[in-house]
Amino acid sequence: MRGYATLAGLLLGLASVTAQAQTIVPGDPHAGDPVGIVSDPCVTHPAPDAKVSYQMFNLHMLTRDFGQLCRYAADNRALAGQKVRVVFMGDSITDNWIHADADLFSNGVVDRGISGQTTPQMLVRFRADVIALKPQAVHIMAGTNDIAGNTGAATIETVEGNIQTMAELARAHGIKVILASVPPAASFPWSPDKRPVPQIAALNAWLQSYAKANGFTYVDYHAALATPEGAMKPGYASDGVHPTPQGYAVMRPLALAAIARAVAK
Repeated sequence: MRGYATLAGLLLGLASVTAQAQTIVPGDPHAGDPVGIVSDPCVTHPAPDAKVSYQMFNLHMLTRDFGQLCRYAADNRALAGQKVRVVFMGDSITDNWIHADADLFSNGVVDRGISGQTTPQMLVRFRADVIALKPQAVHIMAGTNDIAGNTGAATIETVEGNIQTMAELARAHGIKVILASVPPAASFPWSPDKRPVPQIAALNAWLQSYAKANGFTYVDYHAALATPEGAMKPGYASDGVHPTPQGYAVMRPLALAAIARAVAK
């Protein structure tokens, strides 16, 4: 019972924080958003522009739409009846890719990246944004934001487990799995205390081994983008993390080759 009491206390505390935030910040655009089981939980709001607005957006995202299922809900409905070849599941590196190389995401190749997301958030939306689209293959690139701590602390085994679960769900639904390496980064501008090089190396070593053991396709962007020290090569990223068009140009043939290998299996 002690565990239940602790959980109840945490939930009450979270509710209190949310209520306080709504009280402290006047004109909270999310205050009237639906909660509970409803027919349409997705409400459209303007993109956050001020720091306080972003803080409120982030708070409500984490407490009311943790996986951000609403982000692609309309786009997913629009694909009903269409053939989807590959879904790219990921974070901002995937989210930004379509803007740098729109031609890649055509002929049944679909981008389902969401900036800032960690592996537990991707797992929450994996059914809606991947399985329900019935693609031939899924390209999973994840882990950067887990290492940065975007949704708190986690062991590397937890992060690996989230990726395993996504891969196993895909396989159970007849979807070929492509596991992408975590791209290189010597530091994170939004999380400057982290030194990610060794953790990226460890996660990539596990990804490659796990893919080989399970017959999945592994695509190594890290080797193509990294300096010997584990940072992004000059010109390949705008901030040391997010690829430039030049960086994506290096990644594109690797992605296409991985897709070809995966669907041929």
